[in-house]
Formats: sequence, C-alpha cells, structure tokens
Amino acid sequence: MSISPSTKRLFIRILAGVTLLLGLAFAVFQWKRQQLLTYALEKIKAKVERKYPVVLTLGRARFVGFKTVEIAGMSLVPSAAPTDTLLTAKCLQASLSVRSLFAGRPVFSELEIMAAHLTARKTPTSDNFGFLIKKQKTPVVPRDVTKGTNYGLLLNQVLETAFDNVPGEASFKNFYVSYNSPHHMALLRLPELQIKDGDITGQLTANIDSVTNELGISGHIEPGDYSLSARVFGRGSSVQLPYVPRQFGALVSFDTVLVRLDSKDFESNDAGGELMVRGSLAARNFSLYHPKLAANEIEVQRGSLDFVATLGRGTMALEKGSQITVNKLVFNPEISVRMKPSLAVNISVTSAETGANDFFASLPTGIFDEVRGARGTGTLTYRLRTSLDMAKVDSLKFDSSLQGRNFQLTAFGEEDLNKLNTSFRYTAYNDQGDSVRSFTVGPPNPDFVSYNDVSPYLIHAITTAEDPRFFTHRGFMEQAFVKSAIQNIKEGRFARGGSTLSMQLVKNVFLTRQKTVARKVEEALIVWLLENTHMASKQRMFEVYLNIIEWGPSKYRWPSGKRGVYGVKDAALFYYGKRPSELNLAESLYLASIIPKPKFYRYSFDAYGDLRRSTRYFFRLIADIMANRGLITNADRGNLSYALNLNGPARQYMHFATRPDTTRTTAAADSSQFEPLNLIDLLNTGGAPDAGVNSGARDEDAPTAPK
Repeated sequence: MSISPSTKRLFIRILAGVTLLLGLAFAVFQWKRQQLLTYALEKIKAKVERKYPVVLTLGRARFVGFKTVEIAGMSLVPSAAPTDTLLTAKCLQASLSVRSLFAGRPVFSELEIMAAHLTARKTPTSDNFGFLIKKQKTPVVPRDVTKGTNYGLLLNQVLETAFDNVPGEASFKNFYVSYNSPHHMALLRLPELQIKDGDITGQLTANIDSVTNELGISGHIEPGDYSLSARVFGRGSSVQLPYVPRQFGALVSFDTVLVRLDSKDFESNDAGGELMVRGSLAARNFSLYHPKLAANEIEVQRGSLDFVATLGRGTMALEKGSQITVNKLVFNPEISVRMKPSLAVNISVTSAETGANDFFASLPTGIFDEVRGARGTGTLTYRLRTSLDMAKVDSLKFDSSLQGRNFQLTAFGEEDLNKLNTSFRYTAYNDQGDSVRSFTVGPPNPDFVSYNDVSPYLIHAITTAEDPRFFTHRGFMEQAFVKSAIQNIKEGRFARGGSTLSMQLVKNVFLTRQKTVARKVEEALIVWLLENTHMASKQRMFEVYLNIIEWGPSKYRWPSGKRGVYGVKDAALFYYGKRPSELNLAESLYLASIIPKPKFYRYSFDAYGDLRRSTRYFFRLIADIMANRGLITNADRGNLSYALNLNGPARQYMHFATRPDTTRTTAAADSSQFEPLNLIDLLNTGGAPDAGVNSGARDEDAPTAPK
C-alpha cells in the first residue's frame, strides 16, 4: 500500500513537532538540572561555612555527562586570621544522582580531585587549620591545671574530625600536602590515592623534617564505625620514621607496618571525658638505633602490639587484654602513666611460657648478640613488676625475674659461656676502648693466682664492700638495685651502680665496656644463665674476677714489658711488693676501697701519705661489718692499722711531701708548730679531688718501673 504525499507531509510535521517538544523538554531539563546543581552547591557552601569559620569558593560547575559534574576549581580560606588559603584544587569531578538532585537531597559519589594543594601553616601564636578539630558539645567544666591535658578528649576530637571527613568514594590525583611550623616542615605528594567502597589504595612520597620516604598504602576504612585497617610499606627501600631523629636522636625504620583501629568509645565525665581505643600495630623488619640503647641497630623481624588503651585527663594506660609479640615471644603488659600532679608509672609485664629454643631465636639482634644461637631444653617465663611516683621516689618498687622450668642449656651461642671453667684469653681495654693488654686467665699464666692462694682478708673485704651476698645469691640483689636507682633518679645521673660481682664479672669477660641499655640487659641474661644453670662455681667465678679486674694505672709498664695493673698478683706487687696470700687486713681493705675507681688510687692519701678521713671511714665501716659477720676476729678489728707501707712501684706515683718537724718546743707554742688543717681532707668523700687540689702526677706522666 502506498502512502500519499499529503500523509507523508503530515507524518513529517508530527515527527518534527515531537522532536521539537523533546528538545524543548530536554533544554528545560538541562536548565533546571543546572539550576538545581547551582542551588545544591550553594547549600553545600552555606553548610560548610556554617560548620567552620571558612570561606568556600567554588568555580563554575557544569554537567559533562548525564550524571558527571565538573567544578572548575575550588578554594577554602579561613575567615578569621590568619587568612592563609588552606585548600585549593584545579578541578573536581563527581557523580551526582539526578533523582536525588530533583528530590532536593543531592547525593554526590565517586569524587575525583585533581591537582589539589593542602597548605597548613602554624606560627607561635596562630594557625590556619585548628578550626577543623571539632569542639565537643559537653558542659563546660572548670579546668583543673593540676591534672594536666585531657589526652582522651584531644585524641577523640582528632579521630572524629578525620573519620567524619573521609568521603565514601574518592580519587585524588597529584594531591600535595604541605605543613610549615617554626619547628617542623612536611611535604606529601600523592600521585594517586583512591577510596572505593571503603577500600584504600595509593602511593605517597613524604618528605618530613628532611626525611624522605617512598610509600605504598592499602587498606579499608569504615568511617561510621571509626574502624580502619591500613598497610604502609616502603617502595624499594625501608621506611624511616621522621621527627624521631631530631627529637630523640634515634633512627627508627621498618619494611611494612600494619595499623588497625577496631573501635573507639568516648565517655564524658567531670574530668572532660575518657577515651578507650582498641586496635593493633604490627611491623616487619623493625629497626631501632640510639647510641644510649645499643652500639648497633636493634632489629626485630616481626613485632606487634594489640592494644586496649584508655586516655583521660593527665592519664594514659595500656589495659589488661593488650599483648606484645616479639618474633615468637608473647608478653601481656599492663601499664599506667599519670602525668599530674607528679609523674607516676606502674608497669606489669608477664610473658607466656616459651620453649627455650623459641626464646633464644626470638631475641632481638643488637641486644643479645653474645647468646645468639644458644639452644636449650625446657621453658622460660619472664615477669616484671615496677612502680614509681616521682613525688615519692623512695617508694620505688622493682621486681624482675626470669624463671625456667626443666631448663638446661645445650649450646652456648656466639660466646662460649663455659669458658669460665677453662683457661681463656682475656683482653683489657682502657676507657677509650683501646686494648691495653691480653693475657691468659688460668694456670698456664705465671701471674694467675688460684682462689686458695689469696689472703682471706682480701676475699672478705671485697665481698663485704662490693657484694655481701655473692656466695649465696643467684646473680642479682634487687634491694641494692632499687637503692641505686633511687639515688640515680634523685641526682639525675648515674651516681651509684647496683651491680653484683657476678654482673661485674660478666661485663668484663663477655661484654664490651659500652654504657648502653642493651649491654645491661644482655649482662643480666648472661648472669642469669651462669647462676641458674650452675655453669661455674661461685669460687671459680670469684677466682676469675680476682685475676682480671683493674687495680691501678693502665699505662704502668712492668720490667717484663706488660702494661697496667690487672689481677690480684699485680695489685699485691704494685702496692706492697707482696704475694696475694701475704696481704694483711689494712692492705686488703685499701685494695677493696679502690675497686670502683682504680685510677683514683692515689687520692686515698693526703699530701703526707696518710689515709684521708673518707678512706679511714671506709676501713672502719667494712671492718666492723666483717667482725659482726664473723669474717675477722675482734682482735683483728681492734688491731686495725691506718698506716700503709707502700713498698711497691706505686710509691713512685704518690709524690708524698716531707712532713714538717714538729718535735721542737718553745715556751709558748704557737699555731705554726702544728700541722695545718687540711680542708680538702675533711671535705673529701672518696672521689677524685678537683684538678686544682691534686698534687700528684697524672697516671700518664707516671714513671715506669725500674729495670
């Protein structure tokens, strides 16, 4: 059937009309859509400016697709001084639900920000970003400055600000973040960071306080639940933590760190609130270096902290349920810190019972290098309890113990701890770490003196002065350690040591002289192994101790060519020209008195060769204790002489003055007949006098022994 021309013309007119109507409708739709978009953005601008003291400026917005909106730039500027621009972006794109737009509740998604710059600045008096931390709408309570900062309130504000401003879906391309303050500078560059359905992926170049890291980021975030799991890893190299080097002089690095926040609960109270957070931190190939901690880097292959933490006004605590893992070692810590009115710390740590081989294999490198590779049977468990209130330092409590069950060593590791039972080579070092002399400790050395060939007076004088319970304790005297710690805290320095003879022996035989935390920790472990596995008898340990300790100037040269005064035979000859077995009570007390500071041996005497008051006090104190313990007789105590005959080479170092002749008399004696009062002697407390009152020659200037 054919269609007439008139019908065709009618059909074309109808089609053209419909097309025109559709075009007009679409134009109206586009106009209305644009109008609604403009209105929606104005509402967003007003909402932001009501919420924060800022001016939000948005560039021209238009649809570049049915649902895609493009905004030609934006800026965010604080409305109050300082009015430094905080955020700019060259272009923003987002997907907009048309239905939500026409319903008056626009829903944006798939936000994409390109070439954005976040510039944070801080001066001593102001900043351009502090307004972002939301203020809690809680009743105003008077601030009690005696209780300090409310760390829970502060952290809760930071967490809520961060999580509440995370978009559901977003893509950042070439996003720059900079921070400048009088003390810190940071520049972060994100070539790409994406958040999609809560999943986070991206790359980051961070330069913070001159420390640059190339990072990769992946994870998942649920802003509504305040939960986060994120993995941060180095791209091509390990990650070095910024801020720590400049603030603490330490280096901290890792290959990968996992951060997880499971939940937060904030509860308001009269103190402003308390925050509880649960989560974990885990690191792989974690490394820490600080010269006061260890000579080398402390490294942990795998470590983690599962935490249940509470923070309040002036308080922080790691609660029960927290767990620390170091390789295969598992610890359950409970730690509380109170900052005000005085610092107070309580620590309780208990390890899980661990197989001996797992225990040794899990020890961090850089701390326990001498026992690395040790093996054993049975299990080990560690416990620590300590508390300190800086307002009541004398109340310090400390209890540390390592307990073994069916424990036995089967291999000794890098250092053969069993060498104490055999002849071994020993090297003595000076304070600069230079070797002074090497010699054999044992019968092959003609200078070696056995325990039974030493005067009992010297044995008892040393143990009484240095370690009264040496022959009965198991390596440690916690009471002495606590007393030393109290004194050190009060004086703010290492004024007093708490080492037992066992610890001194281990330090000299197995470890370096470096004064680091790592050395002390390893020293404690080796002492425990020696004392609790009965590897060497107490008598043998004391015998080795007597034959290696320093007892005089390290630069003294003997006729045989050996240097220094090391061991009891050298000491007896150097000071008295005697054998160790021939030493009397006074001679033994003097040798015991100079063990802590052998280089100050001359300062026990005044200018005329008489013992100073402080040294005589030491003689009386130690002799009284020895008599009370039955180590010497009452006759020995009663006949104690304060006159020492220095018949050995040591006398050449003394440069004693000739005593004035006071035998002449006159009818009326005047003050010139009597020895002048020696104020230095009265004030001396046993330490070395000041350089200005030291009349003796320095050790390095002392003569060598005559040929």
